[in-house]
Amino acid sequence: MLHPILPIARYTLLEALRNRLLWLALILVVCGLAFTQFLQQVAITESNQIQAALLAAVLRVGAVFMLASFVVTSMVREFNDKVMELILSRPLPRSSYFFGKLAGYAALALALALIFSLPLALFAPAPQAALWGLSLACELLIVTAFSLFCVLSLAQVISALAAVAGFYLLARSVSALQIMAARPLSDIHGVGQQVVNFIVDAIAFVLPGLDRMTQTAWLIYSAPSAAEITGVFAQTAVYLLLLCGAALFDLQRKNF
Repeated sequence: MLHPILPIARYTLLEALRNRLLWLALILVVCGLAFTQFLQQVAITESNQIQAALLAAVLRVGAVFMLASFVVTSMVREFNDKVMELILSRPLPRSSYFFGKLAGYAALALALALIFSLPLALFAPAPQAALWGLSLACELLIVTAFSLFCVLSLAQVISALAAVAGFYLLARSVSALQIMAARPLSDIHGVGQQVVNFIVDAIAFVLPGLDRMTQTAWLIYSAPSAAEITGVFAQTAVYLLLLCGAALFDLQRKNF
């Protein structure tokens, strides 16, 4: 099984290098550091905490955007160039092709998490920056698997990117939606309000709690507890299994 997976993963990483994706990541880091240096000049107190918070926010969003964009555009380009059809025309299981692409994108996600977590050690304790980077790697793995699922199902750049963006934004804000649904501005608590609460709670149950992952507070205040890190790993494992199963099911039923 590993024989066809490893060359596909290697080709995926080479494609990322040829597209200068890692160079783009380094440019984003440099721009973020330059911006934090400007903030250091204008901040009156707690300049390190402000720099760490803003740099972490920029790098987190940048990592998700870069990775999702690369996964979607790379797969669509293979669709259009008939590369997938050429590979699958050989005596190769479709699952091997999928896991080869997933392994390549996952390795890229880990590389981005490492690149984006190292600069944070300048403004926060190294152990806290390392745990933040580990959580970012888990978050990027979920985004990678969901991006693969979307692009295999939709096969269009705009549609897949819109689905990934909606999924990520909703997963990041669903806890806030639960709070707003549970405590409405009006004092009316009827059937409609109960239905809204049920729908929001159901969405929160299905989606991963990305708002509880890669928290900026871990850099500024204290490191995450063992229970929080265990929860991050557990969520990552569960959603990777679910998304990989859904993507494989969709890939197996396609006719090329």
